[in-house]
Amino acid sequence: MNVKPLHIIVLAAGKGSRMRSEHPKVLHEIGGQPLLAHVLNTARSLDPTGIHVVIGHGKKQIQDRFDDDTSLNWVIQEQQLGTGHAVAQALPNIDGPANILMLTADVPLLSQTTLESMLKSMSASPLTLLTTLVDDATGLGRIQRDDSNAVIGIVEHKDASAEQRNNKEINSGIICADLDGLKIWLEQVGNSNAQGEYYLTDIVSIAAGEGCPIAAIHPKQSSEVMGINSRNQLAVAERQYQSNLAQNLMASGVTIIDPARLDIRGDVSIAADTVIDVNVVIEGPTTIGGNCSIGPNTYISQSNIQAGVTIHPNCVIDQSTISSGANIGPFARLRPGTALAENVRIGNFVETKNASIAAESKVNHLSYVGDANVGRDTNIGAGVITCNYDGANKHQTIIGDQVFVGSDCQLIAPVEIEDGATIGAGSTITSNIGANQLALSRAKQRTIDNWKRPSKNKKRD
Repeated sequence: MNVKPLHIIVLAAGKGSRMRSEHPKVLHEIGGQPLLAHVLNTARSLDPTGIHVVIGHGKKQIQDRFDDDTSLNWVIQEQQLGTGHAVAQALPNIDGPANILMLTADVPLLSQTTLESMLKSMSASPLTLLTTLVDDATGLGRIQRDDSNAVIGIVEHKDASAEQRNNKEINSGIICADLDGLKIWLEQVGNSNAQGEYYLTDIVSIAAGEGCPIAAIHPKQSSEVMGINSRNQLAVAERQYQSNLAQNLMASGVTIIDPARLDIRGDVSIAADTVIDVNVVIEGPTTIGGNCSIGPNTYISQSNIQAGVTIHPNCVIDQSTISSGANIGPFARLRPGTALAENVRIGNFVETKNASIAAESKVNHLSYVGDANVGRDTNIGAGVITCNYDGANKHQTIIGDQVFVGSDCQLIAPVEIEDGATIGAGSTITSNIGANQLALSRAKQRTIDNWKRPSKNKKRD
């Protein structure tokens, strides 16, 4: 097996005119990540010596998006003169001997396995192509073979004859080459073609003319080499990406009621025996334990959900931690900073924010708990509000263990309710309540006998 150092060149300089966008094509997203990020993640899985990203159009936007990644070597292609010219800009940064894997930033679904197969073939072939068969090859370069089925060239669609266009084997744009050979072949590439560009693919016919053995590797699925040039293709790639994720999750033991109605974006981990209903969106980084139930129309973002949690339909969970056995919703909203301990119950139309709620406590109906610390086995009734904002600053509410807060109460922060306290329904609490005390702040009820309700005035003609 060839053991030369591996350098990866990612071509990301194109404008992507068909996207009709102010943003570079490679920054458009599938699965919540830019196309370029997907390609870079796969590139890193090969443990290369260096990754060189060739950029041109929108270079500042691209660099700003990846400014925290110090492992990348940025290469500026000031004039976009073709893929061959783009690769040539990166080569001065690479010392030999080396193998050069050339990827395109608009092909995000490539698998590590496919690229590893290409690298293995380099032990016998100093030039290896990734090709596949497609039903509709419009706009794509066609692989040319001789009578012995050896690869002898690639012809671009605009330059192909009618007979050549009937060929369904297409070039994916993914090429691996020995550095020394690549340098020699690129020097011979011209721009006498329909687009007046220096095609990287022209190195194939040049190498074949020198008697170089050329290997053609095929991906397991042709969708791996799907290129993105339009919003329509972006949508198709998104669904394929989501389908791949769903298949992997189901293979690992997760039940997905309808794989076509699940969206996962970013780094998401879901353990076995969890059941996910329809129209669920999960954004990473998120971890979901085993034996959870996630109801339909639920949105989860950047959260840690432990085993055995039940999330009823139509919930929003954002930057929250939910411990095992908790029961959420329906129609609950957990905002950033929410931390729920074991077996906590958050009911319908409850909102929490920056709130820590200890084990076995309940907030069942139509309440808001924000900037609060709630103890164990405490019950917060319907319509309770922790009034945490005074118009300028936020203040904390502290509620102890085994507290009972009746319905329709307002707790005016800062305030502390000690263990075992009881607050009668309809109270407005403005000062601390001691342990085991009962607090009430209602107006005295009046009743009037023989009360006559006002009647409506009759309408005049």
